Amino acid sequence: MMASKNFKILIFSFLFILAASSTFSQPSGMGMRNWKGEVPCLRASDLTLSQEQVKELQLIQQTYFRETSLLRFQLFIMRLELRELLTNPITRTESIRRRYLEIIELQSKQEEKVLEYLIKVRGLLTSEQLKIWCPEQEFSHLRQMMQGTGPMGPMVPKKTPPPQERYREE
Repeated sequence: MMASKNFKILIFSFLFILAASSTFSQPSGMGMRNWKGEVPCLRASDLTLSQEQVKELQLIQQTYFRETSLLRFQLFIMRLELRELLTNPITRTESIRRRYLEIIELQSKQEEKVLEYLIKVRGLLTSEQLKIWCPEQEFSHLRQMMQGTGPMGPMVPKKTPPPQERYREE
């Protein structure tokens, strides 16, 4: 029994050290492992682009933001509505499911726009630039700015104090 407990502690410690060492061994400025080898992994805007490429990339980005702004807004509103449905005790389960399916449909449309964007950026880059381009990093900065209203997942709600603490403040 004691040996089993010690073994579990040893395994946990080993996994913790392994995870920590791989996290700290990454070069600064890289949010993920460089799966392409020793070559840096960059967003298109961080590559050495010609003036023509810079203008084209800006046009692609502006078009993407213009085309997805309504989708992002609709998703935001639908998520708020879903929250209201979930917290309302008289809401029927069918209504909750229907709203959730609508959210999934909109997210799918947004993912299609992301893919269109990445394909356009890919078409802009030279074969040498493609070797060091990391499409998965194109939206990393947007995720941080929009807290998940982008293509990568659900919104992260701000933490509110427990009800007891909220009433003490008033």
